[in-house]
Amino acid sequence: MTAPVRFALVGTGVMGSLHARVVSQSDRARLVRVIEPRESVGREVADRYGAQWAPDLADLADVDAVVLAAPTELHHDLAGQVLAADKPLLIEKPVCGSLGETEDVVATAEKRGVPLLCGLLERFNPAVLTAFALVDRPVHLTVTRHSPYAPRIRTGVAWDLLVHDVDLAIQAFGGQEPTSVRGALGYFHPDSVPGAEDVAEAVLTFGNRALANVSASRIGQRKVRTLVISEVDRLIEADLIRRDVTIYRHVSLDAATPDGRGYRQQSIMEVPELISNREPLAAQLDHFLDILDGRADADVARQAILPAHRAVGQLFAGDSH
Repeated sequence: MTAPVRFALVGTGVMGSLHARVVSQSDRARLVRVIEPRESVGREVADRYGAQWAPDLADLADVDAVVLAAPTELHHDLAGQVLAADKPLLIEKPVCGSLGETEDVVATAEKRGVPLLCGLLERFNPAVLTAFALVDRPVHLTVTRHSPYAPRIRTGVAWDLLVHDVDLAIQAFGGQEPTSVRGALGYFHPDSVPGAEDVAEAVLTFGNRALANVSASRIGQRKVRTLVISEVDRLIEADLIRRDVTIYRHVSLDAATPDGRGYRQQSIMEVPELISNREPLAAQLDHFLDILDGRADADVARQAILPAHRAVGQLFAGDSH
C-alpha cells in the first residue's frame, strides 16, 4: 500500500480550516504541518488534527505537498517558496491577485515540472458535474454568484468570486478561451479596500458565437449560486448551493387560454440523479492526489489555470476606476 502523502497547510482561515479537515479525513493523505504566523490559531488547528505547528515555510524537507490557503495578497511570495522547494502545490483561487503574478507562478511550476492545481472548487460541485455530463450543444450560459458582504475578504469580487464562474463558462464550452470579454466593475461598499470592487459583470463571447453572462456581487442580501445552460431546445439549471439540477423542455404554446385572458404554455421538467455526492473539497483533493500518483495529467491541470485568470484580467484592463 502506498504511504499517505504528507501535507503542509499554509493558512488557517475559513478555507484553510476546511482543507485541514479534508486532508485529515483522507486515507491517501496526512496533515503533518500547519504553517500560520499566529501561533495560538496555528497550534489550535495543528493540535486538532495531530500535526505540528510552524510560523513559516522555513523547512519543507519532510513534506510531500503543500496546500496554500493564505490571504491572496501573500500567494505570490509563498507559492514561489513552495515551488523553489519543488513541492507540488494546491493553491486556493485566485492563484494571485493580478494576472501577471499568476502567470509567473504557473510559468515557474511548468519550468520546474512541479504539479500545480488551483482551487477552482466549483468544477467538483456535484450539480456542476451532473449538468456538464448532460449538456450537448450549449449556446448561452448564465452564472450568478451573489453573497452578503463579508469584511474578512479584502480581494475584490472579480478575483475572489467571478473567477469561479468564468472558469465554469470556459469548461462548459469545451475549455476554449473566450474571444472577447466585456464587462464592468462596481465600487459601492464603504468598508471595502480602495480599489476592491463589490460587483463584477461580464459577457464572454466564444468562437462558436456562444455567449456567457457572468455576475458576481458581495452586496447581495442573500446567497445565490446558480448556473443556467441553454441549448436550442433545452435548458439545464443547476443550484450550486442545494446541489440539484433541473432540465426544462418547452413543448407547446397555445395562442390563448379558453377564457381568452392570456396565453398557455407547457414545459416538461426532469430532475436527473446526481452523478456524485462527494464533497467538492474532498473531490478536489482526490484529483490533486491523482495528479501526484500519475493518474491525472499534471500538464493539463497547470494549463487549465490560466484561461479563467486571463479572462478576469481583461476586466481590469478595461476598467477606468
